[in-house]
Order: sequence, then structure tokens, then C-alpha cells
Amino acid sequence: MTYSIVARDTKSGAIGIAVASRFFACGALVPFIGRNAAFATQAFVNPVWGSEGLRRLEAGESAEDVLADLVARDDGESHRQAHLTDRDGRFAAHTGADCIDWAGHVLGEGFSVAGNMLEGPQVVEDTARVYAERNDLGFAERLLTAMEAGEAAGGDKRGRQAAGLLIHRGEAHPWLDLRVDDDADPLAELRRLLDVASEQYLHFYELLPTASSFSGNPERAEIERRVAEDQARRQAEGRASQSRATTKV
Repeated sequence: MTYSIVARDTKSGAIGIAVASRFFACGALVPFIGRNAAFATQAFVNPVWGSEGLRRLEAGESAEDVLADLVARDDGESHRQAHLTDRDGRFAAHTGADCIDWAGHVLGEGFSVAGNMLEGPQVVEDTARVYAERNDLGFAERLLTAMEAGEAAGGDKRGRQAAGLLIHRGEAHPWLDLRVDDDADPLAELRRLLDVASEQYLHFYELLPTASSFSGNPERAEIERRVAEDQARRQAEGRASQSRATTKV
């Protein structure tokens, strides 16, 4: 199952993983991200690769060494696919010999793309190409746009069901963690959720505590000011809210 991208944003230092699949809740099993490293495990997923791998990457082991050890210890490695980045920004990837065609991966400058059960190599190639080209976009938008290019190139050969977008910005907790677990067009739904997140949620996040600022900025007035400014800008641009939330009077 699945194609995904693991990337580092040179502008902000953020690390992100985006994933899509004709498999329920792929965003729950594939991406693992910490403060300084990330690990995506897919195909016949071994979640221990993700949890153990991320812990070791965060401790300073290299991407190649961690991946080589996991492959050597796992009797099912031929059915596994994984790609990852370590604390020093190095990437590594593995596509097992028994992963279902089409299956493969590509390593780029500051990112990697991997997939299996795909319509063809163009899915991975187009995802990688668009991510490399669109450095004019914000990081979350860039990841999602790259994934949409992969979908346009054929995506998962079985169809569509789920997608996820996970981004950390130097903290153990995520900056953004969006999942679509069961939808006919999960990447389109993920884009809607990203837009809704930008209305209030991401403004709220900017004031949260961090490892270096234990109290953050708990002033509600500052949050309200930021949200009001964003709403005014959206109205000026003629952009309606895509939120489906309801409000009690």
C-alpha cells in the first residue's frame, strides 16, 4: 500500500511526512516524526521499524545504519518499504524485493519519496519533481501539492481511501497532524482540512509553550487579534471558510 514523501524544510527547519493510500487510516501507521528526525514505514507495515527507528535516529544514529539494522533483523524485510531522515539531514530508503509492483523510491535534495502498489514509477517521479520545483510554497502546501501530483500520475493502483499530513517544527509535539481515514478523495479532503487549520488552529499553535519557552504566550487577546486579521484578509480575498463546524447561539 501507499506512497509518501519525507522532507525537511530548509526555510523553517520543519520535518514533514505526507502519505496517501487505498488503505484505511494510513496516516496512523506510516509516519513517525520527532524533534530532529522522521521515519515512514509502509508496504506490509512494521510499526516497530517506525517507533524504534525514530528513537534511534533521535539519539544520533545515522539513517543508513538504523535502516540496515532493521532490515537485517526482520524476516519480513522483503515485504517492507521505508524511508527516513536522521538528525544530520541524511536520507535512506528500502524497498523490499517482494513489495507489490509498482514499487520503488527516490532520494532527492532534502527529501525522499517511496511507494508501492502504484500505477507506475511516474507516481514517485512526479511527486518528487513537483516537490523539488515548488519551493515557492509554504511547507505544508508544498508537501500536499507534491502528493496531488502523484495522484494525478495514477497514485495507488487500487484506488483512494486515506491520507495524512504530519509536520513537526523542532518539538516533540506536532505543529500539524491531519488525517483523512476514509474518503473517496482523501487528498482533496486533506487540503480542505489544511485550509480550515489555517483559520484559527495554526494561529493558536504559534502561542503554545515549547521546550525553550515553557509558558508560551497564554494571552487570549493575542490569539483573537491574529484570527481577526486572518479573517479580514480572507474576506478581502473573497475566500469563504471551508469549516463544517456548527456554532451554538
